[in-house]
Amino acid sequence: MSKAPDSQITSEEEYRHIFEAASDGLVIYDIEMDRVIEANPAACKMHGYTRQEFIGLDPKVFMLPESHDSFMEHVRTVEAGGAFESLVVHLRKDGSPFHVEVRRSAINYRGRPCLLSVIRDVSQRIQTEKTLSGQIKAQMREQATLLAISHTLASTLEFQPGLILDQLHEIIEYTHSGLFALDGSTLVTLAMRGTGELEEAAPIRIPLGTPENLTALFNGHRPIRIADVWSDSPQAQFVRSLLEDGAAVLLKGIHSWMWVPLAVKSRIIGGVGIAHEKRNYFTPHHADLALSVGNQAAITMINAELYGHAQALAVLEERQRLARDLHDAINQSLFSAGLIAEVLPRLWDRDQDEGRRSLEDLRRLTRGAMAEMRALLAELRPSTLIDTDLGDLLRLLGNAFTGRTNIPVKMTVTGEGTLPAEVQVGVYRVCQEALNNIAKHAKARQVEMDVQHDLRRLELRIRDDGRGFDISEPMAPGHYGLSMMRERAEAVGALLSITSQPGHGTELKLRWTAAGKKEAL
Repeated sequence: MSKAPDSQITSEEEYRHIFEAASDGLVIYDIEMDRVIEANPAACKMHGYTRQEFIGLDPKVFMLPESHDSFMEHVRTVEAGGAFESLVVHLRKDGSPFHVEVRRSAINYRGRPCLLSVIRDVSQRIQTEKTLSGQIKAQMREQATLLAISHTLASTLEFQPGLILDQLHEIIEYTHSGLFALDGSTLVTLAMRGTGELEEAAPIRIPLGTPENLTALFNGHRPIRIADVWSDSPQAQFVRSLLEDGAAVLLKGIHSWMWVPLAVKSRIIGGVGIAHEKRNYFTPHHADLALSVGNQAAITMINAELYGHAQALAVLEERQRLARDLHDAINQSLFSAGLIAEVLPRLWDRDQDEGRRSLEDLRRLTRGAMAEMRALLAELRPSTLIDTDLGDLLRLLGNAFTGRTNIPVKMTVTGEGTLPAEVQVGVYRVCQEALNNIAKHAKARQVEMDVQHDLRRLELRIRDDGRGFDISEPMAPGHYGLSMMRERAEAVGALLSITSQPGHGTELKLRWTAAGKKEAL
C-alpha cells in the first residue's frame, strides 16, 4: 500500500481544523448509506448530541416529520448538480425545536457521493423578528384604534362621557375607570365603568380642598402612575386622602392606579382615573396612550360645551326674531284694526258704503293677524312644520302674507303624500323667504303660488307681478334672501331657479326628486 504524500496529509489536517473550528454546523451525509458520517462540534452542540451519538444518525431523526419529503427532494436536487437553501425547523436530542438556515450541496468525501449541509441556528433571530413583528402589529392596532377613537369623538357634537371610557378600554385593559369634570374645586364623575356597585354609586363628588391639591393632581398635565395605591408612597397616600368616604368605592379591589388630567391650554376641565386589580400594571406606554385619548376627550368636552352655548344662542336669536315678527306684523295689524274699529260707528252713520269697505279692511286685518299668529306658533313648535300637510303650511304662509301686505295670493296645490321632513322644512323656508322678499322689494299687486307634489317629486312655482330686477347685477349689501333660498334648496338636494326682468315681475321655480337628483328647469 502506497503512503499518502506529506503535502496531502497536511492539507487534510488544515481542512479538518477549519471544519472543526467553524461556528456554523457542518454535517456530511452519505447519500447511499442514508447516514451522517461526519459532523463538527458546532453541529453536535446545537442538536444536543455528542459526536459519537451524532455520527451514524439518520438525518430524519433531527427533522420534523413534515420535513422528511422535502429533505429527500433536496437530496435529488443536489445529486443533479444543484444547491439548495431553506429555512427549516430541526429537533434537538431532547425533542425541542429550533429554527435553522440550511444550505446543502454535493461533495465527494473519501470517494463517496455525499451531501454537505451548512447549518446556522437562527432561533434568536426568528424570535426577535416575531417579537418585533408582534410589536409592530400591536402598534399598528393601537394607532388604528387611536385614529378610530379620534374619529368617533370628533364626529359627534353631543358629549357622551361613557363612550370615551368605552373607547379607552379598546387600547388599555382596566378593572374600572371614571371620567371626572372639574366643578369649581370638586371633581364630579360624569361616567363610570367597572363593577355594578361602582356604577350605581355615581355620581361621586371628590372635594379637592386646597389649590395645592389641584396642582398636585394635575401634575403639569402629565399622567400619574401608582404601582400600588395601598403602598406607603407619597402619591399613594395622596390619592387615598382624596378618595375618602363616598369616594372610597373607587379603591375597592384594585391596586394599580393611573390618573390622566384633562386640560386644554391652561384650562383644567377634568380627568380620567383608571384602575387595575394587579399591582404595577400600568406602563409608561399605557400612560402615553391614555394621554392621547385624554387630549382628544378634552377637546370633545370643550366642543360640546361650545356647541351647547351655540344652541342656546341660536334659541335666543330665534326668540328675538319671533318677537320682532310679532311686533312688526301682528302688532301693526292689530293697531290698524283698532283704529278702524274706533272710527267705524261714526263712519257708518255718515256713509254706509264706506263703512262696509272699512268692515272688509277690518276683517282682512284680523284674519291676517290670526294667520300670522298661527305661522309664528308653527315656528315655536318645529314639529308642526313636519306633521302638518305641506299645502296647509303654504296656505298659512300665504294668508299671513296677505294679511300683512294686503297682496292677494292665488294658490294651487295638487297631489298628496308626505315628503321627507328635511325637504318639507326646506320648501317651507324657501317659500317664507320668497314671500318676505316680495313684501319688501317687489311692490307687487298679486302673487301666484303653484305646488305639485307626491311622495317622490315636488315642483314649486312662485310668481309676482312686481317691478322685477336685473338678475345679472350684484345684490345690494345686506340683501341675502336669494342666496339663503339657494342654500336651503341645495341642502335638501333641490334645484332653484329665478327669472326676472325690470318691470315684468319675478318667477321662482324649485324642483326636487326623491333620488336627490337636480334636474334642469
